[in-house]
Amino acid sequence: MNIPKSEILKRCNAYVPNTLMQTLSIDYVDVGDDFLTARMPVTSKVHQPDGVLHGGAMVALAESVGSAACFIFLDAQNFMIRGLEISANHIRSIASGNVFATAKFIHKGRTTQVWDIKITDEDERLISAVKLTTIALPKK
Repeated sequence: MNIPKSEILKRCNAYVPNTLMQTLSIDYVDVGDDFLTARMPVTSKVHQPDGVLHGGAMVALAESVGSAACFIFLDAQNFMIRGLEISANHIRSIASGNVFATAKFIHKGRTTQVWDIKITDEDERLISAVKLTTIALPKK
């Protein structure tokens, strides 16, 4: 990467206000040559009725980090990035703390991309395994 890590994270976090990411308190916390990581606190606002993290909140976190990674690792100036498909396997429940979603490419095509997104807890235990497929469409 030619841009400093701190600048990339600053740019990603600048898009959070007034979005679903703000509602869920998602922030981008780490980036490398082939990954982006976001954090989401697990509080009652993202719980399902029985007091554990809602699967839909995990999917929203995964799509948020995967989409943001597209803007870092693809040509977002000339292409619109859209999600095509997402699937999640929820492995473990969690009621408090933070979860971290890390997106990495499985396939980096010119038109379609496939992302492997692992959601873990603060002890790096797997909470959810997510696969996201995105498409890059030329801007008109």
